[in-house]
Amino acid sequence: MVFGEKILNYKEDILRDLEKLVAIRSVASQSEEETKAALDFILQRAAEMGLDSECVDDIAAHVQYGEGGKLCGVLTHLDVVPAGAGWSSDAFALDRRDGRLYGRGVADDKGAAIVALYCLKALKDEGVKGKNTLRAIYGTREEVGMEDMKAYFASHPMPDMGFTPDSDYGICTCEKGILQIMVEADSNDGTFLNEFRAGNALNAVPDKAWVLLDCSESDEHQLYRFADARPQVDFEFKFTIDGMMIIATGKAAHACEPDKGVNAAAQLIDLLTANFGYNGLGSLIGFIDSAISTETNGNSLGIKMRDSSSGALTLCLSEVEILENSARAAIDIRYPVTMDSQAILYRVRKAAEKEGLKVKVLCHHQPLHLSEDSELVTLLKGSYEKITGEQPRIYSTGGGTYARELGGRGVAFGPVFPDDECNMHNADESLDEEKFFLHAKICLQAMYDMLNFE
Repeated sequence: MVFGEKILNYKEDILRDLEKLVAIRSVASQSEEETKAALDFILQRAAEMGLDSECVDDIAAHVQYGEGGKLCGVLTHLDVVPAGAGWSSDAFALDRRDGRLYGRGVADDKGAAIVALYCLKALKDEGVKGKNTLRAIYGTREEVGMEDMKAYFASHPMPDMGFTPDSDYGICTCEKGILQIMVEADSNDGTFLNEFRAGNALNAVPDKAWVLLDCSESDEHQLYRFADARPQVDFEFKFTIDGMMIIATGKAAHACEPDKGVNAAAQLIDLLTANFGYNGLGSLIGFIDSAISTETNGNSLGIKMRDSSSGALTLCLSEVEILENSARAAIDIRYPVTMDSQAILYRVRKAAEKEGLKVKVLCHHQPLHLSEDSELVTLLKGSYEKITGEQPRIYSTGGGTYARELGGRGVAFGPVFPDDECNMHNADESLDEEKFFLHAKICLQAMYDMLNFE
């Protein structure tokens, strides 16, 4: 029997702890108290298992097994994106039904976080005496900029090798660069657009957007007609004492795959400009419609590009907020590993300047590109094959994981299988339960192999 099979001895314990972890509403953009609670839960369970651990600034921690030799790491995160709308069950309650596990964070990344902890327990319970040191490293700010790992590695050594189960199987050797920017106007210069709000996460396609307008009865009828011509979006019209409110409902998705969602903000802006043009909507709306519209490839901005290593650039209008005296929009760009981020930023700035807008970089993660022939990738190939009998595919992603924080010493590896639609960053996030435990076996095998690597 290969060692990875031993994780099945802990199946019900894993599910019980996952249920408790999912119930913690650890949305980093909303509650530091809840993210700390999630970290405390892991540390408490580690102590109960007799494993050594250490916390860093209440935003990161590690749990360790073994000592000496190479330092090997498995990095997961305990923070999640907001639940959003459209769930068929409580987003923060683990729901086991029809062979699937439902709950926010099940796939991204609480399921993998619990599995990594139980892999250490399995190694300890079996008395494995490896040659190296193995750490399960936990963060709580992955979804909002990864300052957790910067804080952790400021005081702790970088692993000699590692992986993060925070993507898909097989092995991700390329991660696109991530450029998140804010486009701002000095004020709301629209004459009849009073308020516009959409999005609550930089790295997600917004599934809700709403606007408050002063408009005529003839405009109302036209807007109804234009809304009927957009069946992919649900538009709701309400009349308030402050004007007409239009609520758009689209479909959420991860910002790295914006074409899998329906962007409620972009579609609502497209509806407004179809009727009004740019007059009266303001310079920010004008910029969004002319430079982005409902595109997800950056074509109108002149940044459409691709390479053979990592594929095409993607663009997501992730947040819009227009209030009485302010107007801003956040844009998430994932660019190919061989492309120049400064050239991309230059073109965005030039387009914004034409509308009198300012551009600010919120976050920039450089791309990651590892050789398929590296020691780490070779090791993980072997671990995967021992469990599945197959060779893993080598792929690239637009997603951003902790792997890029490892200085070229780590990759993303699991936990989601390509044929399992997990709805990451969307409503009804879930994993096939059988495949979840297949991941658990692969993860334990990989951790065992790293622990014994010479």
